[in-house]
Amino acid sequence: MADYSLLGYGDMMADRVRMDAYAAALEQAVRPGSVVLDIGTGAGMMALLACRLGARKVYAIEPADVVHTAREIARANGMDGRIEFIQGLSTRLSLPERADVVVSDLRGALPLFGQHIPSIVDARVRLMAEGGVLIPRRDTLRGAVVAADERHCELVGPWDEAARGFDLSIARRAAVNSWVRAKVRPQQLLSDAATWAVLDYPAITDPNVRGPLEWRASRAGTAHGFAMWFDAEVAETIAYTSGPHGPETVYSTAFFPWPRPVLLAEGDQVAVELQARLVGDEYVWVWDTRIQSATEGTVEFRQSTFFAEPLSPARLRARSHTHRPRLGEEGRIDRMVLERMEGAATLEEIARELAAAFPARFGTWEAALTHAGRLAEKYGE
Repeated sequence: MADYSLLGYGDMMADRVRMDAYAAALEQAVRPGSVVLDIGTGAGMMALLACRLGARKVYAIEPADVVHTAREIARANGMDGRIEFIQGLSTRLSLPERADVVVSDLRGALPLFGQHIPSIVDARVRLMAEGGVLIPRRDTLRGAVVAADERHCELVGPWDEAARGFDLSIARRAAVNSWVRAKVRPQQLLSDAATWAVLDYPAITDPNVRGPLEWRASRAGTAHGFAMWFDAEVAETIAYTSGPHGPETVYSTAFFPWPRPVLLAEGDQVAVELQARLVGDEYVWVWDTRIQSATEGTVEFRQSTFFAEPLSPARLRARSHTHRPRLGEEGRIDRMVLERMEGAATLEEIARELAAAFPARFGTWEAALTHAGRLAEKYGE
């Protein structure tokens, strides 16, 4: 998961749509004596709210260094005795007791983001008490065809209009195989919204989603792609949307561009087969589009974020199952540091040995200290 800046956490807390819904859901779920697990606590607001509502114990999990700020905030509000802040990933931690309430917001612009789904599944199975409450309960992913000339131009303009007579189509192809955040307004919609998937968190097990989206153009216009958003059911009777018909939120919407604009007449059909597959910590998105346009006939596009990331032949070869890898200099440097961390050496001692062993890589032992320090921070205790 990507680390947010402190300003980013501030933006999330300042989003009244989001925070009012979560505060109401916590009020509905937390009882005096409850044990609460807050996954991705950030600056700790959910944990503070749970404490105020009478939670006996809150386990607040956060991998980023902002957890130290959250701990100081809890101390300043006299709640540090009931909130235990733990820096790390919930999937790698064990708790001394199971939680009655598990609260999280690990989404990006869409809920299919990084390790969100695996983290929820793991917490539900290992860390939540029987009959416990998950917040949020459900996200419904929806989408619509949109006219988004300005956002589309931002993607393709540098490769179309600033080419200076050169063929930049290879870079353009990568640009249109990326989806981006966008502020989509109701007047930009060229179709009604269609539901693609429902993420039911009390039952979900698979982080991968695939399914069709079908629309009829509700009015004539130039379509540039489609927008996706989610409707959140945070708790019973408590909901909000990140879509165009709701107030603006910190999530924004996701715009999936087409390689070129397509003219639509009212009633024209648009069908998309959309899939999202979690590979490592990132989702690979695929959107295959078929448009029946009264003006342009049948138009088909095949797009995927796989084509948006340039991969050198060397990187592709290194990932091949037939490749026989050998440890390079960076690997030998890291191995030396990690092996010395098993003993009683100080970082200065490790850095001096590192500079002596790899003089071409480190001009001074202080330069080696910076590298060794990063590894100690990542892998040390």
